[in-house]
Amino acid sequence: MPTPIAAANAYAALARMGEETAKLGNISSVTDQSGPNFGAMLKDAINTVTQTAQKSDVQAQAVATGKANMIDVVTAVSETETAVQTMVSVRDKVISAYEDILKMPI
Repeated sequence: MPTPIAAANAYAALARMGEETAKLGNISSVTDQSGPNFGAMLKDAINTVTQTAQKSDVQAQAVATGKANMIDVVTAVSETETAVQTMVSVRDKVISAYEDILKMPI
């Protein structure tokens, strides 16, 4: 079972990732800025995963004190797992696309 220290470390890592993506959002480019900002979208996605994980932890603590139903905890953990798997899949696709761009001849 995850410990509070492990959860705190995971949240800190997600917060650092959010800060790094915020820096990406501040970089101006030569292209048109009228479209959505990739850095901001990435930061929002990371924040959503973090909030989902925090809700899961709150539910787990509530069930430990007898204030919540086990079904709510299982649902919250499942939502967190789905959110993390989605984020990892998107990360893998972004890395794959970046590697494809690096392989392109100039």
